[in-house]
Amino acid sequence: MLFARLSFRLLSAVAALGLAGSLSAAPLKIGVTPGSLADSVAVAAEEAKQVGLEVQVIEFTDWTTPNTALASGDLDLNYFQHQAFLDHAVTERGYTIASVAYGLLPNIGLYSKKYASLDAVPDGASVGVANDPVNQARGLLLLQAAGLIQLKDGVGAQASINDVTGNPKKLQIVEVEGPQLVRAADDLALVQGYPAHFVNAGQAELASNALQYSTVDDLYYAIRFVSRSSHRDDSRIRQFVDIYQNSPAVAAQIDKSFAGDAKLYSLPWRSAKYASITQAP
Repeated sequence: MLFARLSFRLLSAVAALGLAGSLSAAPLKIGVTPGSLADSVAVAAEEAKQVGLEVQVIEFTDWTTPNTALASGDLDLNYFQHQAFLDHAVTERGYTIASVAYGLLPNIGLYSKKYASLDAVPDGASVGVANDPVNQARGLLLLQAAGLIQLKDGVGAQASINDVTGNPKKLQIVEVEGPQLVRAADDLALVQGYPAHFVNAGQAELASNALQYSTVDDLYYAIRFVSRSSHRDDSRIRQFVDIYQNSPAVAAQIDKSFAGDAKLYSLPWRSAKYASITQAP
């Protein structure tokens, strides 16, 4: 169950007073990807409107364009990625963008429509993992935690299928587009996935019944609010993040969307832990 401080309206009102005149009339443009994250941002946008902050929520159907649009100035903020994904994007494309605040930490799970336990998964079964480098690593680490594979020592968040050193069940590891893993569960013995993706696909009963979940305190994979490095002190961003982190309505939407398998995080604004792009808050 998510808990939210009831003082979010006061925080928002105080932040609103601090808006610079040149920014107060400009809507805050936030990029999201469709689904549960977008739903929670939409709730926060309605809360923001009540205290005078206009927010435009812009949906993107892929995981590349939100960072490109942010870096080019078409967005003020985006909210769809964890630190591992952000680190990879910055390294690959040279974006001058940075995490400014935590949002929520969605667990991932190992899901099966065919088997009721990990022990029941047969030798040689096909297992689906995300095909992008960052989410694939998280899926492989979860398979390792479940005792199904062994990875090369020290690979951590950089793990790929090439780093599998032990596979006692001789599982066939299949790379699947991240958003398609829910559908792949119809054909594969086991898939990694986010509970919210199953909720969105009308399979809420499966969302809360993973055979194995990730740990609830791995904040490297918490979804972040990300801005251009030069705009991290934009008071509109601070106001919106305060609303998102402290609104009971947002917390309720997250509980609904993530079937209870996500936790909302709040840290003091711009704490020292946000000092580095490559260092998770």
